[in-house]
Amino acid sequence: MTRIEQLADEVLDLLIEEDPLAETIQGLPGVDSRLSDLDEAAEADLRSRALAAAKAAEELSTEDWVTKAVVVNQAEAIAARIESRLIEHAVADLIISPMTRLLNLLPLVRPKGTEAEQNFFTRLRTIPEYIDKAITRHRTGTAAGRSPVGSRVAYAVSYLDNYLANPADDPLRRVSLSNTAERDRLLDELVRPAFATYRQVLADEIAPQSRPDDKPGLCWLPDGEAAYAALARVHTTTDRTAKDLHQVGLDLIAALAEEYVEIGSKVFGVHTVAEVHHRLRTDPALKWGSAEEMLAGARAAMDRAEQAAPQWFGVTPSQACELQAVPEADAPHEAGAYYYPPALDGSKPGIYYANTYKATERDRYISEAIAFHEAVPGHHFQLTIAQELTGLPKLRRYALINSYSEGWGLYCERLADEMGLYSDDVSRLGMLATDSMRAARLVVDTGLHALGWSRQRTVDYLRENTVMSEVEIQSETDRYIEMPGQALSYMVGRLEIQRLRARAAERLGAEFDVKAFHDLVLSSGPLPMAVLDDVVAEWTSART
Repeated sequence: MTRIEQLADEVLDLLIEEDPLAETIQGLPGVDSRLSDLDEAAEADLRSRALAAAKAAEELSTEDWVTKAVVVNQAEAIAARIESRLIEHAVADLIISPMTRLLNLLPLVRPKGTEAEQNFFTRLRTIPEYIDKAITRHRTGTAAGRSPVGSRVAYAVSYLDNYLANPADDPLRRVSLSNTAERDRLLDELVRPAFATYRQVLADEIAPQSRPDDKPGLCWLPDGEAAYAALARVHTTTDRTAKDLHQVGLDLIAALAEEYVEIGSKVFGVHTVAEVHHRLRTDPALKWGSAEEMLAGARAAMDRAEQAAPQWFGVTPSQACELQAVPEADAPHEAGAYYYPPALDGSKPGIYYANTYKATERDRYISEAIAFHEAVPGHHFQLTIAQELTGLPKLRRYALINSYSEGWGLYCERLADEMGLYSDDVSRLGMLATDSMRAARLVVDTGLHALGWSRQRTVDYLRENTVMSEVEIQSETDRYIEMPGQALSYMVGRLEIQRLRARAAERLGAEFDVKAFHDLVLSSGPLPMAVLDDVVAEWTSART
């Protein structure tokens, strides 16, 4: 093993140490008994080791410059996330908050066998200590002027009130185990009392010192502007500034307005963006008729994509993507659709889950765009092909680089239009609907955290410029408040992939092969955008 490969393994271990629960969900072995250590000293030590690994890689002379760049990027990302101190003031976000991470992500674990069950029980026993450390971090942050937003604290308290009032519906009881008695004992004696303590601290100590809704962004906190700039770099893997990204979002929204009118006039006979948005939000004909119809629509979209794929991809996954309904017990609490990658040992294929819960209330017009993003040729191709790159270090196969993975998924929504995969213009309007949401994210995320927007201004902008429902607008706004920068990754990643493709096509002319371009992007593993830029440039130069 070369030195750079050793450093890649070391950084992967640091990523696992930073967030073992996320790595469990991804399927990496050996992490199923652990939770993150939220102690400030432990995080400082992890940050130091990450920066040392980055420095060692930077000083290393190696021909494997791509792996070197990924090592540096991932190590520095660990440090930036720790430096942001989001754990101190994020109390309700699914990805950041200690409460919702445990109660939403831990139930996704599927322990198989005695050892896996024991690992799950070990995690349950660790929760009280984890919660205690979270409380300490909230207190530290609040004392330093990094307090949570009051409405998010109120939501967290309400969420916990509902959780504590319904012990039989505890989401952790949904985890299928052979020893349910031990699971229930740990929940009743350790886990639920820890959450009760957490709820009391939020209500009695943190809420009175929280921020108002007109100051929800990082820019209102000590060193918040620098923290946001660093997080934007982590999530976009570019050096684009908040001001630049804000304007890009505004320009994209304006361009999308023309597409809405062009397609909407043909479909609905209307002539303004507002009229198109209104029809998409309110027309009952645009809802699914049944769960069976929803699944059939998703399957048909995936089948069309799989049949067309050989014309656009030379490299495809060894296993087809399966389609399943979200399990009935989980459906009321899950997203509308999501993709679960294949097992690392090949025992389980990649699965696209469509949520059929209350199917007749769900929008039909966006389902094809979502299937192309989450399944084929989106995350299924990207994640499965990456897993199969056995010649690369594990870090190159499993690194979670949002701008790459979500950028690819969003790129595939537009690529599907090139491939002629959308069944009709209504579904193409769905493509625009998802586009406008991701473009608006550039505007509102930078608005909140760099320009000082209030929560209400954010809500108003999303109402005017997207077709999201009111429930989605409210929940998305809260997501952007507590997870700064992540929402930038989707559109920035797509724009970068499109830019690199256009540049290669211009330089290669008739020699440009879109299949070869897609194979290059997918066969390099997840890469920061700046590194992908260099990979594509080298590939292009070798062909001129």
